[in-house]
Amino acid sequence: MNQPSDARLAVVGMAVLIALVPLAGQTPRSKVEPLADVNGVPITADEVNRTVAAQIVKLEEQIYQLQSQRLETIIREKLLAAEAARRGVSVQALLDKEVTSKVALITEQEIEAFYQANKTRLQGEEATVREQIRTHLQNQKLAAQREAFIKLLRSQARVAVYLKPPPVFRVDVGIDGAPSRGPASAPVTVVEFSDFHCPFCREAENTLAQVQSRFPDKVRLIFRDFPIDQLHPRARPAHEAARCAGEQGKFWEYHNALFVGSAKSPDQLTRIAQDVGLNAAPFDQCVTSGKYRAAVQKDIDEGTRLGVTGTPSFFINGRMLTGAQPIETFVGVIENELSRAAQQSAAPR
Repeated sequence: MNQPSDARLAVVGMAVLIALVPLAGQTPRSKVEPLADVNGVPITADEVNRTVAAQIVKLEEQIYQLQSQRLETIIREKLLAAEAARRGVSVQALLDKEVTSKVALITEQEIEAFYQANKTRLQGEEATVREQIRTHLQNQKLAAQREAFIKLLRSQARVAVYLKPPPVFRVDVGIDGAPSRGPASAPVTVVEFSDFHCPFCREAENTLAQVQSRFPDKVRLIFRDFPIDQLHPRARPAHEAARCAGEQGKFWEYHNALFVGSAKSPDQLTRIAQDVGLNAAPFDQCVTSGKYRAAVQKDIDEGTRLGVTGTPSFFINGRMLTGAQPIETFVGVIENELSRAAQQSAAPR
């Protein structure tokens, strides 16, 4: 992720979260209760929360993931211990009988098939690599058999999980006048804050293309400018130029060309305009006039207000997602939003 100070922000965010979440036995602070005052002017919890809400949400999600992973481990341990006690054996003896003894040894044919399929990526002496493949494939089989056994135990037990994920946090993200792709009536809107000179943003473009291909009628993509001057001092003119291209109906063509070439000089910006078929004279006049300088800054200010600290950052129906995430992450959130939309449509009015 294109991030100027992620580690520092994480530390600050954790400190704020600790300060704002009441300890056991303490009364939760009112939103209007002063946390401090300056010359008699109070600073309320609500004022603090508004400016760090996105960072707090990320930390809450990280806490939930840690708790969830540990809870799942403990559940599995207890299922195995209970079954071992029922049979009057140790847990290790139970696993030997139900997992290890039921997994066949890896064959030379399996090793050969894996080696041939992956040899361009494998490094080291062939004999050593083949032994590593044997161990890898054997562990995969053992893990699959253990998973199947625990799944069986779980189906026969009464397991209730009461740990709840944190509530979904949404923000209102402005989209008026922003370039968009996809139907305006789509139930899911993905707003991207991006930097044309950010390599992670370039990587994310492939993922967004897959999203649109997978959900052609369900997702609308909105582009917002967020050039980070500290990292990419020449990115801002590219964002202004893309808006000028939008005047001639070619924002997305120019957008795509920028990510391919990462233009860093006025001449390069002009060359890209020619490549995508723009009328040169009005384009050059638009760029040199600085017509969209304030508009780009407005996007940056809006992103900062929403908690954007690096690029790419996305808001899926107002839910923040940061970094060049894999397609599976986008699909999971989008499908969750589509399910939510369907439930709302089916609910009696």
